[in-house]
Amino acid sequence: MAPGAMSRGHRWTRSLSDAQPVPYWLDDPGRPRPEPALTGAETCDLLVVGGGYSGLWTALLAKERDPGRDVVLVEGREAGWAASGRNGGFCAASLTHGLANGLARWPDEIHKLQELGVRNLDEIEAALARYSLDCDFERTGEIDVATEPHQAAELRAWHAETERHGLADGIEFLDADAVRGQVDSPTFLAGLHDRRGVAMLHPAKLAWGLKRACLGLGVRVYEHTPALTLKPYGAGMAVRTPYGTIRARTVALGTNVFPSLVRRVRAYTVPVYDYALMTEPLTPGRLASLGWRNRQGLGDSAHQFHYFRLTADNRVLWGGYDAIYPYGGRVRAEYDDRPETYAKLAGHFFTCFPQLEGVRFTHAWGGAIDTCSRFAAFFGTAHQGRVAYAAGYTGLGVGATRFGAEVMLDLLAGERTERTELEMVRTKPLPFPPEPFAWTGIALTKWSLARADAHGGRRNLWLKTMDRLGLGFDS
Repeated sequence: MAPGAMSRGHRWTRSLSDAQPVPYWLDDPGRPRPEPALTGAETCDLLVVGGGYSGLWTALLAKERDPGRDVVLVEGREAGWAASGRNGGFCAASLTHGLANGLARWPDEIHKLQELGVRNLDEIEAALARYSLDCDFERTGEIDVATEPHQAAELRAWHAETERHGLADGIEFLDADAVRGQVDSPTFLAGLHDRRGVAMLHPAKLAWGLKRACLGLGVRVYEHTPALTLKPYGAGMAVRTPYGTIRARTVALGTNVFPSLVRRVRAYTVPVYDYALMTEPLTPGRLASLGWRNRQGLGDSAHQFHYFRLTADNRVLWGGYDAIYPYGGRVRAEYDDRPETYAKLAGHFFTCFPQLEGVRFTHAWGGAIDTCSRFAAFFGTAHQGRVAYAAGYTGLGVGATRFGAEVMLDLLAGERTERTELEMVRTKPLPFPPEPFAWTGIALTKWSLARADAHGGRRNLWLKTMDRLGLGFDS
């Protein structure tokens, strides 16, 4: 360890001394009161299970398609409590977890997927205006930054490839001076600037606003009402909850990281825990030292990457890097807090922005992401088409869940649409193996990715094999 490294580490750790172990977004005095839990029996045309973005968009769009449809939504805790209220607030147009992933997996459909993604982001923005949803929406764009020479070369090569495929509209390569002219960090060597394809927002306010919009359209929402079982009942389905039952003609499952009520779907996802820090509001002088005038979201280009952005009150959210898979794939509250990761993230933060030395963190939190082996969401039906599901968004679901809601409604209606005809919608990722093979494979992949980051991006035999199989795991 270099001289002074220990003292610097202690100084960075002190920046966390006042941090509350709760998600910043949910720590809001304006947080709405939960709706009452379901007691007794209910019937409806459509039951939506899950009160995150996936379920809320499904309920809202179902009422927009057919205002007379009787829709019920149940949520095990409170709307927006899980991933929808804990993420970084990056709302991307991409439906495929980034252009590179989409081009690699669905090259023949990529132009259509990009078009649908842009349309989806436009429709999100339009819905926010239509329902007067205030969620600090800013269509700022995003910059992927290189912090190592090999990453700069890779960004330049990737930009050239997108130009060859006719996919570079709105995307600009930035050299070191240009990227530091946008946001000033001594670690930035290059950047790829997507000017239109990403918006920043307050994720919990989006979920709360969608709940309010659903209620306004007549959706009956029950919170603190986990769905326990799903079984056929006559021509429809029956769901049991702790204090009641719901009979529905059709069911849409937006449970994502939580175990699916369709058991065969469970092997397709694993939970990965992601962590984030939030600073105190920056003073005008500290904000000026960053030169972050255009407020873009940022992410670095390592396999173990960070994402960071400004909030409406000029705090900096800094998250990512560690991706923790718990053995057995269990989702547990104790995994939401991980001090060793917070200390690591704080050190990375001050390395990136040394001009912010002395800034304190007010919040530190974690949460589970539903990861699948192809990174992008997958879709399907069960029980003779009476149940639809979408899952596997892998951390890029703030925008894509609205598209997934459209797909689930198309599938439940039995309609052939431009969405349901997509290969992305018609195919599934490879499932994860049972334990101990899942944990061993993920651990080996994480180790290999860290080695690649430390050795100029060179991928070992394990990663090359995973690439050939179309499998992946990322932070």
